[in-house]
Amino acid sequence: MRSMAKATPPPSYIGEFEHLLLLAILQCGDQAYTVPIRRLIEARTGRRVARGALYTSLERLEGKGLLTSRLSAPMAVRGGRARRYFTPTSAGLDAVRAAQTAVVRLSQGLETLLDVRL
Repeated sequence: MRSMAKATPPPSYIGEFEHLLLLAILQCGDQAYTVPIRRLIEARTGRRVARGALYTSLERLEGKGLLTSRLSAPMAVRGGRARRYFTPTSAGLDAVRAAQTAVVRLSQGLETLLDVRL
């Protein structure tokens, strides 16, 4: 008789920008809302991040189950708005790990050619 245990599904595939978003959210920690996420990606990658691309990608990651979000109370200033804070799920962390592992494995042996400095 075969075991009926379910195999764990492979991590979700994430694109480059989704990978950067998840890494930025992890870096921002408890302050992971759109403004610091966007600033961090722009500062560390030198890429300009369009607001529309940011919001669309965050929605897509949440739809894939790789992120959760919560609204804060409105800011304590006149006309203050609530902020949406993002947190990676365990599936999101698995996706980041899989993407990181793929990059590291594909980069092996190319250190001299790539001459990457962190």
